[in-house]
Amino acid sequence: MLPQTMGSETNIKLPFSFIIFSLLALVLSQILVLVNGQMVVNGSFRIPAIWSAAHLLVLGWALMVAMGAMYQLVPVAFLTPIWNEKFGFIQFFVTAIGIAAFSWLLYVSPQNALIPGILMLLGILMFLFQMFMTLRKQAKPNILTAFVGSALVCLFLTIFLGITLIYSLQTGFAAEYYQAIFKSHLLMGVTGWFTLLIFGFSYKMVPMFSLSHGFPMVHARYVYGLYIAGLMITLLSFFNGNALLLKAGFFLLLVGFSVFSWHISIIIKKRLKKKLDHSFRFALVAIGLGNILHLAAFIALWSERNSALLGPFVYLYLLLWIVLSIMGYLYKIVPFLWWTHKYSKEIGKKSVPSLKDMMNEKIVVPLFSLFVIAVFAVFFSIVFESILIFNIGQFVLSIVFILIAISILKVLKK
Repeated sequence: MLPQTMGSETNIKLPFSFIIFSLLALVLSQILVLVNGQMVVNGSFRIPAIWSAAHLLVLGWALMVAMGAMYQLVPVAFLTPIWNEKFGFIQFFVTAIGIAAFSWLLYVSPQNALIPGILMLLGILMFLFQMFMTLRKQAKPNILTAFVGSALVCLFLTIFLGITLIYSLQTGFAAEYYQAIFKSHLLMGVTGWFTLLIFGFSYKMVPMFSLSHGFPMVHARYVYGLYIAGLMITLLSFFNGNALLLKAGFFLLLVGFSVFSWHISIIIKKRLKKKLDHSFRFALVAIGLGNILHLAAFIALWSERNSALLGPFVYLYLLLWIVLSIMGYLYKIVPFLWWTHKYSKEIGKKSVPSLKDMMNEKIVVPLFSLFVIAVFAVFFSIVFESILIFNIGQFVLSIVFILIAISILKVLKK
């Protein structure tokens, strides 16, 4: 019997539960940042409101949308069905309640965030178990398995380190390593989990959306080896305080990302589709921006102000690499999922809309361009401590996110 290989085999309600929750979290996170603009401009990133907004963005939006996408993409990419869909729905509710409660308590009472943090951890562990049980059924593991599997390990480490940070705040446990644990939490969550996951699925989605064939895949092994080595060396440098080791780690991350960018350009050159969709183009732009940010971060290490630039650089990395990548791919994935669910069985029986009709492509260029401009405005407002520029940039960004959320939800009415 043939395995279930098509994304349509996964109950459409499962990925969309994650996606809809994530869109709400995205909008709320931006409103929180807007309301607390003065603190951000003054460089106060480690305050409850910003903790809450950051976790709503990273966990409530990016993590949840990544989970939803994986429930749909893993069966397609690895030719194996999801292990247990019912377990997936339970995992969604546990994780959603955990993230919502955790983000709320980070805002109003950070010292009491441990209990919902453990609930959130349980939901994420359930997801990791689901993916482990799914991937272990894969007939022949490949380089995509290595990227996604390593990303899942980084996700586990991120959550474990986050819980350790809260426990340390409550009890003083490992207080001398608090800064190292905090930096490791950021590294594993932002540069480990999300970047490795985007790398892995880009190798599936870029050829699919550009109709590329006949490209080499050997480069992916070098990307994986270099980037993993960079992560491990950087992690080690946080705990032993060796500046040279930190620079070596950042250099390997830069080289790994550069090889990835080069490899994607090779794949794109092998495409049959001459005119790429706008949203997909922005996903490719995000790769270029991510590469520039890796270079800028490496250069910043040689500056005496590098600690002051940490917050603004993490902000740019989150928004211009991770968020822009996810949004670019989401504009392709959501219409495809909904069209497949609603119309694939109707072809030949009655007139059905085309895949292009599912999403308004005309709004992509102005919306995504405004997004990039607004992100840079917020970044420079933080660097130069301008509350006026911050308020304008963050207000525009909030409106853009609301419009993006509405445009994605509108697909469900078609």
